[in-house]
Amino acid sequence: MDTMRDRFTPVVSRVLDEDPRVAVVLAAIGVDSFEEVRRRHPDRVIDVGIREQLLVGAGAGLALAGMRPVVHTFASFLVERPFEQVKLDLGHQGVGAVLVSAAASFDWPAGGYTHMSPGDVALLDTLDGWTVHVPGHPDEAETLLRHAIAAGDDRVYVRLSLQSNAAGRPVDGARFSTVREGRSGVVVAVGPMLDAVLDATEGLDLTVLYATTVRPFDAAGLRRATETAGTDVVLVEPYLAGTSTAAANDALTDVPHRVLGLGVGRRELRRYGRVDEHVAAHGLDAGSLRERITRFVTGGRVPVRG
Repeated sequence: MDTMRDRFTPVVSRVLDEDPRVAVVLAAIGVDSFEEVRRRHPDRVIDVGIREQLLVGAGAGLALAGMRPVVHTFASFLVERPFEQVKLDLGHQGVGAVLVSAAASFDWPAGGYTHMSPGDVALLDTLDGWTVHVPGHPDEAETLLRHAIAAGDDRVYVRLSLQSNAAGRPVDGARFSTVREGRSGVVVAVGPMLDAVLDATEGLDLTVLYATTVRPFDAAGLRRATETAGTDVVLVEPYLAGTSTAAANDALTDVPHRVLGLGVGRRELRRYGRVDEHVAAHGLDAGSLRERITRFVTGGRVPVRG
């Protein structure tokens, strides 16, 4: 199966052919994959070299000139390294861009911590007005990329990952979808965490919501789910644990509730290992999730579906 990033180049290449307003800005990473479309549109496929601050600054300049820039590199080089430019060149100037990342939290363990970014979504949460898409399958990535590029002059972050669910689902770029209904709590599975969450909650009396757009947070969707499933909420995110707990708390501020945030831990794992070993070390495999979810929702008693 192809990866989310495999879909990125053909989708954006087609959009470059279709829309003269779209431009792609790269920082060495991914340049080769755009070589063909660059010959057709040499003025709209721009490589700034290994200069990540310039990457975002150039994207903002294109936006100020009326273009719709798509800016791409690894997450750590797209959000963390040039964060000042993200904050000022885009946010302060009130212009939009589509930031598309690769490598996610630990997709390339051999690259070490410099190529990991579990805190990217949490960092963007310090800024106003960002839409954040976290697809869980290449089909969803394609849909959400098109949503993002077509979103006027909005500031949009699309977080691509090598981790993927087995099958794609319909996504609308806005709302959570209900995958399973129960009466003993709500589990929100974000992007590529869905399959592990479904395995972890098999046979349990829990509602499972699927989230591929996490900002804006679908507060109304969460509230509707809690009306029948109760107000114990577990968030399972493929990035820094607890990133969306404040959003969930805000959604339920007028009712008694509990929220547990599961995700990538703050402790740095200093061995390269494999992706599956990082997943297990952070407690995001199905077995660990089942134990942590049942302990939170029932104090250890398994809420079996009746």
